[in-house]
Amino acid sequence: MGLLNDLKARFQRERVTLALDDIQALILRSRPEPYVGIHAMLHFDDAEGGRDLVRRLAAHIPSAAGWTDDRDAWTGAALSFQGLKALGLPEASLKSFPLPFQQGMAARAEQLRDVDVNAPEHWDEAFRPGACHLALTIYARDAAALETARTKAMDELARSHGVTLVGTHAFGADADAKNPFGFRDSISQPAVAGSGVDALPGQERAIAAGEFILGENSETGAPVAMPDPPELGRNGSFVVLRKYASQVGAFNDFVRSHAANESDEELLAAKLVGRWRSGAPLILAPERDDPELGADPARNNDFDFSKDPRGFVCPHASHMRRLNPRDSKLTILTDVNIHRIIRRSSTFGPKWSREVTAADDARGERGIFFIFISARAYDTIEFLQQEWVNRGNFIDLGTERDAIVGLHETPGSFTLPQSPVRRRLDGVTTFNRLKGGEYLFMPSLAALRWIGEAGWTR
Repeated sequence: MGLLNDLKARFQRERVTLALDDIQALILRSRPEPYVGIHAMLHFDDAEGGRDLVRRLAAHIPSAAGWTDDRDAWTGAALSFQGLKALGLPEASLKSFPLPFQQGMAARAEQLRDVDVNAPEHWDEAFRPGACHLALTIYARDAAALETARTKAMDELARSHGVTLVGTHAFGADADAKNPFGFRDSISQPAVAGSGVDALPGQERAIAAGEFILGENSETGAPVAMPDPPELGRNGSFVVLRKYASQVGAFNDFVRSHAANESDEELLAAKLVGRWRSGAPLILAPERDDPELGADPARNNDFDFSKDPRGFVCPHASHMRRLNPRDSKLTILTDVNIHRIIRRSSTFGPKWSREVTAADDARGERGIFFIFISARAYDTIEFLQQEWVNRGNFIDLGTERDAIVGLHETPGSFTLPQSPVRRRLDGVTTFNRLKGGEYLFMPSLAALRWIGEAGWTR
């Protein structure tokens, strides 16, 4: 059963407590599989012209009211702080946003550990500070549906004045929904309380809606602080967008250098990620890949690490276990549930191939847009980058960094727990190089109209 059909079967409208008709569909609606799409970044040169475009675009952005229904394509919209400022929002509203959002991603490079090859001076022009005011994302089932949605958006842009298109990027993946390294992606997603769908096996329970939707109660029992006035903040959320150029050849070369044959290569790659390429978790398939398990949403996330405390099956250093430790014993304690995120990542470029080598990486044709949604987005990404990605203290690995998304100014290592002595693999480099990104605010549909109509002037 496909993911959408599974959601439709589990959806119970009488369980809904959220204002779904005001929340952008992209917050709750997973991408289709297969999927195609486009990201577009726009800049407002004129406040009135920008507001006019926002007002007209709002009519094309679906709500979450039918988030489990069939749909050929849908669009999401998010604004940067500089974008809101360019649209003329009142100073009091602008100052009510979190400080990291006000400063923007490039200015938070130190907190994000975005240095060396990941530093802002190496980013694409569309993500240079102040360039991206409005980010539009269109997801579609196929090329024809994407073209229909893209044409509508471009028609609205053509009717606008004082708005510049600063960049676009197409993306897509086949029915396996695999990332540039050949792994099924975006499997583990939190269930949102009040959305009408209960948690899947392995998700334990639905996470409080306020962790994702502003104005709702969070895991602490109270709402996360939201922008003022309520017409602007309520039912919105925050977004982190980071574009990476994936060094697939360097990854392949590293795996090859530490494996005796293709079977060993696949196992080592799974150890680095925490899952086999099909999506089957190592905990449930410790010796070989199980594509049927990997494709089954009722089973592929139904596990914990309680029977693998030493990481012999799934290493503590694996990407998946680092970024969702579940019930692992952590040296540095934290509430895992307030660092949960809704991921809307998108892959671009050719499918993974074992034949790709580091010499092929210079073309920069493969990569991923790492996009996630959370009411605590900026605290979360900066915590993840500082503690779980670019350090290893929380799992007793000292300075060892995440082998998949960590920044490695000098070659790093990856630790495989073994008995009697653990094995350390040297030569890890930066397998995903940051090409840009931004901190964004995804308003509710009512807030988009409020912005577009300059509601603060009435």
